[in-house]
Amino acid sequence: MAYASAPELLVPHTLRVLGHATTGQVAALRSLPSSVVEEALEDARALGLVIRSSFAGSTSWYQTDRGRAKGESALAAELDGIGGRVGVQQAHADFLPLNRRIGDVMTQWQLRPIPDDPLAPNDHRDPAYDDAVIRRLTRLVDDVRPVLDRLTQLLQRFDLHQPRFDTAVRRMSQGSDTWVDSPDVASLNICWIQLHEDLLATLGIERGSDDPLG
Repeated sequence: MAYASAPELLVPHTLRVLGHATTGQVAALRSLPSSVVEEALEDARALGLVIRSSFAGSTSWYQTDRGRAKGESALAAELDGIGGRVGVQQAHADFLPLNRRIGDVMTQWQLRPIPDDPLAPNDHRDPAYDDAVIRRLTRLVDDVRPVLDRLTQLLQRFDLHQPRFDTAVRRMSQGSDTWVDSPDVASLNICWIQLHEDLLATLGIERGSDDPLG
């Protein structure tokens, strides 16, 4: 059975993965009562591990640098405590070629080369071109699924990602370009970056240092 992280680790870690989130967002994504999430966040704030910021009527939580460091230590202890390090390392190794692929495909989405300008931006006026890119992204989500299955068999908290990928693919397939790479929704590109962040934090790897080929 997959190991379920304690709320005092899981809740701040979710902020690390997402970048920032409201209490309600964390509660919904982690299937936890809002009161449990709020208590974990307030306890972490008292220790200087998270901060709360209000803007335009919305309040979001962020992990501090101190929180990131303490979180990585706690994640390492958890991982070694369940004997899962080798399994996560192997999953990360299998993720890296897929991560390189998505970088290439997202470039194809953003650029539409023409004879006199190989860096011409994609104006999204060619449905056939865009549909081909979306099919490539859909295959990537299919290919990352076994990696996520293995991760969630070790640590339950990795179950955050696949449903969000599936939602993004469904919205893309319905013709909503926003769900490809927009930072304003849980787009495929954003969710992929967040999965990568989850792996990096879990293994204590600095972003940008895990793939010499990427």
